[in-house]
This record gives sequence, C-alpha cells and structure tokens, in this order.
Amino acid sequence: MREKSGLAKATKWIATVVLAGVAWRSGGTQDAKAVYPKMAPVEQYLMEDRSAEIALAKSAAPDVIARDATVLVLGHHGYETAVEGKNGFVCLVERGWTAESGDPNFWNPKLRGPICYNAPAAHTYLNRNLKRTDLVLAGSNKEQMFQAIYGAIANKELPPVESGSMSYMLSKLSYLGDGNGHWHPHLMFFFNYIDPNAWGANQKGSPIFAFDEKAEHVTVFLVPVMQWSDGTADH
Repeated sequence: MREKSGLAKATKWIATVVLAGVAWRSGGTQDAKAVYPKMAPVEQYLMEDRSAEIALAKSAAPDVIARDATVLVLGHHGYETAVEGKNGFVCLVERGWTAESGDPNFWNPKLRGPICYNAPAAHTYLNRNLKRTDLVLAGSNKEQMFQAIYGAIANKELPPVESGSMSYMLSKLSYLGDGNGHWHPHLMFFFNYIDPNAWGANQKGSPIFAFDEKAEHVTVFLVPVMQWSDGTADH
C-alpha cells in the first residue's frame, strides 16, 4: 500500500511540475507581462550580501558537489568568480533574463535561480547565459540581447552544447517567478537541438518535460526529482 500511495503522490506531483513548467516558459497572460515591462535599475537585481549569494548558489546542488564547485556572483558589469572550485562544477544564481523572451518574469528583479552546471555545461551552455547578462547590464534591451545571442551562435562565437551537459536545480530557496515560487527540485539536460520525442518528453504520462529552443539550436530536458539539495523530500 505504501508503494501505491507513493506512486500516486509522485504522479500528481509530476503533473504539477509540468503544468508549472508550461506556465513558466510560455509567458503567461498579457496581464502578467505588463507587471515587468522593462529592466529595473541594476541595483534591484544585485544581492548586497556576497556571502549570502554564494550560499544561495551552492544550495542548487548536494553538498558533495557544491562544496568544491566554482561559484560566480553577479556584479554591476556581469558575473564574477567569488570561489575557485576544483571539481569542474560552476554554481551561480541566475536572474530572469535567462528565460525565454515571453516569460512574464523576464525582468522580475526578485527572481533568483540557483543552478549548478557540470563541466561540459559550464564550458558551453553557461556561456550563453553569461553573455545575456553582460548584454543586458551593458544596456541592451530584450530584442537587442536576443539578436546578439542568435548572431553569436550562428557565428560560432558561442559554442554548441557539449555532450553530457547537465545542471542541478535542487534549491528550496530559489524564487523562479511570482507564479511559481521555489517550484520543485529538478535536473536539466542540455543538447544541441533534437526532437523532444526522442526522450518521450511532453507526452501524456511522461515524467520528462522539454523546452524546445529552436532559435538557439538547443533542447533542454527537465527531469523532476523528489528531494531537495539538503536531503529533505519535496512535498
């Protein structure tokens, strides 16, 4: 009976994750879009306490990974290395502009997304989000930023995604938008664009969700898990 109850709970939880993911990526309603129509002053996106940002970044992954990871923190002109790691992982707290253009929380200054990339992802996919950050902090609007990213990918200034790229997003302290709060713990796997059906993603009954980012030639697979980075269960 316990196994059946656990399966039912997991099935219901996965459905919630998928629906939340759709809302997070689809851009929500027109009314939601109007809440954050443009970038706020840079100071609103920064965290005053550098040590707090380091701790938040590390909360994205289990301690066995995060304790030896490189940690980046956001400054006025982009991300800066706050901790030099030794295991190849890179942890940071991403802001809303790493989302799709239609996301209603794109310019939300409250958004905090702790994430830890493994070495292949840090060498490749992460560079796209670091460049996004550099562009918006230098004054680019949303349209200018995306055009610059697309151009950099087309010109191979930004490398294709390396095989084996993935990340942890297991922090219960994250804030992924006004509609989602800290959301649910999950892993993300990055590929140069492939059909999400290759993983059976986005299909009824499948526990795997995919973000189809054709413009950036990337497919991101999201795999929900049942445990936060501190070892506690997601309820």
